[in-house]
Amino acid sequence: MFLALKEMRHEKLRYGLIISMVVLIGYLIFILTSLAIGLARQNTLTVDSWNARTVVMNKDSNISLDQSMITKNQVGKLNSNQALIGQAPVVTKASNRKNESARFLGINSNQFIYKQLKLTQGHRPQNANQIVVDDQFKTDGYKLGDKLTMNSNSDEYEIVGFMHDQKYSISPVIYGSISTWQKLKSVSSNIIGSGIIVKRGNPKFDSKYLKSYSMSTFINELPGYSAQNTTFGFMIGFLMVISLVVIAVFLYILTMQKIANYAVLRAQGIPSKVLVNATIAQSLIIVISGLVLSGILTLLTAQSLPIGVPMYFDIPILSAVTVGMIVISIVAALIPIRTIVKVDPVTVIGG
Repeated sequence: MFLALKEMRHEKLRYGLIISMVVLIGYLIFILTSLAIGLARQNTLTVDSWNARTVVMNKDSNISLDQSMITKNQVGKLNSNQALIGQAPVVTKASNRKNESARFLGINSNQFIYKQLKLTQGHRPQNANQIVVDDQFKTDGYKLGDKLTMNSNSDEYEIVGFMHDQKYSISPVIYGSISTWQKLKSVSSNIIGSGIIVKRGNPKFDSKYLKSYSMSTFINELPGYSAQNTTFGFMIGFLMVISLVVIAVFLYILTMQKIANYAVLRAQGIPSKVLVNATIAQSLIIVISGLVLSGILTLLTAQSLPIGVPMYFDIPILSAVTVGMIVISIVAALIPIRTIVKVDPVTVIGG
């Protein structure tokens, strides 16, 4: 370690440039990872808030609440761990307010989804003409008491509450009544929802038209969710490989430039183990310093981004990425070690 630090202090510019390269790579990896996590969360924030185990839908719905409709006869009586939900995409309109593309979720006030709604302001809907909405509406200028219409429906609905982090397929969520959902979908009273959310237990329904799915299966089938996560995963993986190549190339070049110095040290009786440890120590110092600086830069960037940018810091995942980068630095340091171990003082000095 002493030899590594002494050499880095002597060659400040050279090692400073290498650390800067690691900072840029680490910064890009942290930003992409945080954005990937943020986007993934915006697909599932509302689903996660249900703390549910299973969803039951029409078996021909292609695991999509958008396509599913269930009838009263198919469902029968529900228990306390089961809740009806009706889902519909909507565009809201209000006087002197921005139009919002959102997801309307119809629920019943006597079931668990309604009871566990967490509001940051206002109260839960108490009749069919009241709704609660995600905080994005507040960001875009909506206030408690504002009245809006949805799609081509002329009925007005009053905002009586705001919720934090309620997104479904990246769209802000509106909670209202099942009867409002029926109006928006233009269905008869016999159609009572898009699906049944099951909190605990194994749902059993006699209807051959219904099928239950695990929540993980349902989430993976959300439009674009799996493709988005796979794309970001490959991007982050390629960046990790690039960082391995960059660090390995720089260390190899530095090693070749110092081969005469290593030969002299070997001639003076310095064991190759000391030189190998110094190379690994240099690699760790370069990467850890770069990651610390890139982490600080990422935090500063997050604070300056608009509120609409879905960046989220998941500490366990980011810690795993950091550890991966450190492991990569050790692997990269092993590449030029063979040259150090095999250096022949007589050949190098004599040449």
